Amino acid sequence: MQVIFHLGAHFTDDDRIVRTLARNAADWRAERVAVPGPSRYRRLLSEAVHALDEGRPAPEAREVLLETILTEDPQDVARMVLSHPNLLCVPKRALQGGILYPKAEARIAAMKDLFAGDGIEVFLALRDPATFLPVLFRDVPQATPEALMDGLDPMAFLWSDLVARLRAAHPDVPLTVWCNEDTPLIWGQVLREMAGLAPGRKIRGAFDILSEIMAPEGMKRFRAYLHQHQDLSEAHKRRVMSAFLDKYASAEAIEEELDLPGWDEDYVSDLTEGYEEDVAAIARLPGVRFIAP
Repeated sequence: MQVIFHLGAHFTDDDRIVRTLARNAADWRAERVAVPGPSRYRRLLSEAVHALDEGRPAPEAREVLLETILTEDPQDVARMVLSHPNLLCVPKRALQGGILYPKAEARIAAMKDLFAGDGIEVFLALRDPATFLPVLFRDVPQATPEALMDGLDPMAFLWSDLVARLRAAHPDVPLTVWCNEDTPLIWGQVLREMAGLAPGRKIRGAFDILSEIMAPEGMKRFRAYLHQHQDLSEAHKRRVMSAFLDKYASAEAIEEELDLPGWDEDYVSDLTEGYEEDVAAIARLPGVRFIAP
């Protein structure tokens, strides 16, 4: 069995992946793709991970987990897709010790132990630290930004450090990465890659994220265009999305308020420029599948 873990990052998804996968679950069952509801596994996996801090899993751990997680016979499942943004850690510990997700390697190792003999894959969305960090600070109001950063300078925040650590610790675990900012254009591909579907396969909800940032009139015209041009390649379709967004993007949906002491326009611009350079470096890392528009 292939076990697909979507692990966030925090503040990049808001369970949209879970909801969209659920809309397609019945259609994919015939292809032996299982999409369990998160209530069946999130708490269970978190508890299992913490239990592993004290030793190796019991020989029957995998079978017990699958019996609880799946509603179908595990023998009928070739691919299981799970989404758990807190599996690496909860937000308040995201930068413990000044290291981004410091327990990430250990948590992936735990999943490999629990699902011994299965193929593990990890999917991870990235987000510009200029918006990721302010949301983190708001999400954990009981701690100061300085306490949450735990010695890490925001300008030294690098997703590539995390990605490189995962590749070094688990070169046998395929890693798929994309930028949260690109999600409206690549949403369909992200979902297809998770489910192991062929490129271009029609799925329910492929334009859900696009519809959140585009004015209703724009979405109406976009869908009409697709209906009239049903043989578009994925690359051409994304160019069409970009063109419609240029004209019909909802300013309220895409603007974010940043109000942190010392974070003026130049500082935020520098953070974003560093993020873009960091993403370019990640896309070049061996063993990383980077989904770009």
